[in-house]
Amino acid sequence: MGSAEREIERQRKVKVILKDIASGEVKKIVNGIKSLKVSGDDSSIIGVADAWLNNKHDVVEKEFLSFFGDIKTSTSSDIIMDIINDQKYAKIQVALLSTIWNSSVDYSKHLQNFVSLALKSDFLTAFECLTIIENLEGPFDENEVMESDLLLIEFAKSQKENKTEDDQKLHLIQEIGNLINSMKMQ
Repeated sequence: MGSAEREIERQRKVKVILKDIASGEVKKIVNGIKSLKVSGDDSSIIGVADAWLNNKHDVVEKEFLSFFGDIKTSTSSDIIMDIINDQKYAKIQVALLSTIWNSSVDYSKHLQNFVSLALKSDFLTAFECLTIIENLEGPFDENEVMESDLLLIEFAKSQKENKTEDDQKLHLIQEIGNLINSMKMQ
């Protein structure tokens, strides 16, 4: 069997696995996620996110967390960020963010996205974004850092005019600002 045939067979297998995960049956979900860790690729990420979004079983929540936490392909960061920024996935956003800060995938190119998300979201989301930013290794694109700084400046101006955020979240935003300032100095 040639490489093209093996790839077609792998894609067929992934479709079957994703169908099993979407079935909502605990055993199929668990087995399917384990199988995807072996034979899945970036094309399976959205299917797993959809299944996680529709999941009704607390017992498999850790399986979804494990799947996203174990992703190692560098190209996956764009797909995962698209999911995080899609309102459709708001229900799993914080949990998905929690898988990023401990991930081996480099999310440095999404710095501005994390800053923006922290500014416009609730305390828990801002906390996860702060944790992610603290754990980003870089190098950071100068434009990402400068745009992040501009977002923080605009946020600070709007808070002076009419304070809309609680002190706890403002403290997190201040910490993010300190991180961005240290990145500007590097």
